[in-house]
This record gives sequence, structure tokens and C-alpha cells, in this order.
Amino acid sequence: MKLLDFLFPKRCVACKKIGEYICASCFASLSFDVRLLCVVCNKPSFDGITHPRCQGRYTIDGVFSSVVYGFVIRRLLYQYKYQPYVSDMASLISTLSYEGLIQQEAYINVLQKYSPVMIPIPLHKNKFRKRGFNQAALLGEKLATAYGLEYADILIRTRETKPQYGLKKDERKENMKDAFVVDKEKRKGVEHTEVLLVDDLLT
Repeated sequence: MKLLDFLFPKRCVACKKIGEYICASCFASLSFDVRLLCVVCNKPSFDGITHPRCQGRYTIDGVFSSVVYGFVIRRLLYQYKYQPYVSDMASLISTLSYEGLIQQEAYINVLQKYSPVMIPIPLHKNKFRKRGFNQAALLGEKLATAYGLEYADILIRTRETKPQYGLKKDERKENMKDAFVVDKEKRKGVEHTEVLLVDDLLT
């Protein structure tokens, strides 16, 4: 046992049992059977790819989720992102994400066809200063390494935004309007390349 684990023992985020962030019993309740949806119309998509009729210049080509957002995952992400900001959970979350995604044939096809660059959704500097890390960046780095993909942290959040969770569709669009720019220096080398945007939660 590591010294830190002895001084600050890990507890299950759901049942508080000492040992791991998710105990065996609570892990059994997790589901990797995610619903594949078109992110534009929110209707079922056979492979997670945006319907041809929904595609447009500014639409996302498709969305892949790894784990169903149930009680245990909700508690895990909350403790990861909010005080006391347990960044150590990044390894567990990336492992769960990897296991969920590797089972999806459409996702594997995208990796094989495009070898995309993984790019994390950035935090605003004020929130980064408060939290000390960007949860999407930690996740993106670990997933890029696991899949053997290039990783590029090239997006900048220009202003603070409200959490997307709980907002209506139009409110989400307005909330994200003009919230990001691309770092002109860091973008060199990844222009005209397929990308996978990485975030911890899909709304």
C-alpha cells in the first residue's frame, strides 16, 4: 500500500467502502451499453455517426460515449471535477472510457481509417486556476497513449460558460457561442487532420 493510500484511503464514490474509488459491488452496476445517438437530432444512430440529413458545415460528424451516466459514474465525475478535486481518478476514468470505447466497432473503424488527433475541450483559465487541472486533458492524454494516437491541446476557452448539463438545446448553443478559439502556434502540424474532441461528459 502506498503511503498516501494509508494516510488518505480511497473510498468507493457510491457506497464509501474503503479500498478503491469504485468497489467490486458498485462496479457491477456499471453499464457500457450506451445509446448511440445522432448528436444533432438526438435520435438513435446505428453507429454513433451523425445522420446524413443532419450533417452540416458546423455539425459534429459523430459522437462515441463509453459508459452510461448512472449513479456511480455521476458520483465519480463529481468527485473528480469538484472539491476536493481528486485528479488521481483520471487513471480509473480513462480505463473505463477505454474499455467502453474499444467494444464499439464504429469507433475502432474511425481509428483505423483516420488515425485522428485527440484534442481535449479546454477549461477557462479561472476554472483551471481553481481546480489545478483540466479533467478532459488528463483523460485525452491517457486515451491517446492507450490508442497510440497523437494528442494536441490546441483549443483555448475565451470566456467562462455555464455547465451544459441541465440546459435546453438552444441554451446550450448560446452558452457555447464564440467560447473557443484555436491556438495558431499549436495548430501547426495538425491542420487538415481528422480530430476526436475529448470531454468527460456528453450532454
